[in-house]
Amino acid sequence: MTDLAQRIQGVQGARQVQVMLEQRPWYNPDLNGRWFFVPGVIGTLTLVTIVNLTAFAVVREREVGTLEQIMVSPIRPAEFILGKTVPFFLVGLVEVALVVVVGRLWFGVPFVGNPLVMLLGTALFLLSSLALGLLISTVCTTQQQAFSTNFFVLSPFFILSGFAFPISSMPVVLQWFTYLNPLRYYLVVIRGTFLKGVGIGVLWPQFAAMAALAAVLLTLSILRFRKTLE
Repeated sequence: MTDLAQRIQGVQGARQVQVMLEQRPWYNPDLNGRWFFVPGVIGTLTLVTIVNLTAFAVVREREVGTLEQIMVSPIRPAEFILGKTVPFFLVGLVEVALVVVVGRLWFGVPFVGNPLVMLLGTALFLLSSLALGLLISTVCTTQQQAFSTNFFVLSPFFILSGFAFPISSMPVVLQWFTYLNPLRYYLVVIRGTFLKGVGIGVLWPQFAAMAALAAVLLTLSILRFRKTLE
């Protein structure tokens, strides 16, 4: 009993050790704003450029008068849409590559992911952006209408993408609308590949969403263009 009492007194008299818990960001320890901002600029700039280029594709043909020549040619609507999307798709790839190089070398944003995963996500995002621009092009009749429609479409897409404002802080109704925005999914993909190094096993929901949006919008564009020809 004496030894036990001495041990208890020794433990009570020992100095207590304090443990302090500190939070540390995993993927941006220094909270560098450029690491978060530059990948978002890649998606935003690409969306604005591609949608603006494709939105004037069919409208320009209609105003110039070459659409009537296409109507009497054996070109099918799918072939016409393909001819309007391939050049702008390549332009989008070059644009993304240039901004990625500038962000990596000039702004020092690290890239720790797989380039092939980013390439796949970029391709799906470009397809959905091209489909959106073509749909606007088939709905509008003049270039002025296409320009105005671009403004009213791209501004909400930018706001509801999560680039400037967190989606979780938006009203519930607006959060549902963000699911129709391809930029929302691409920002997750590009930030995940740039800073986190995640792969398809994590990003497959974003890939599936962008593929579904591209398929639906391209189908609507082809149907609208066929109706225009008729």
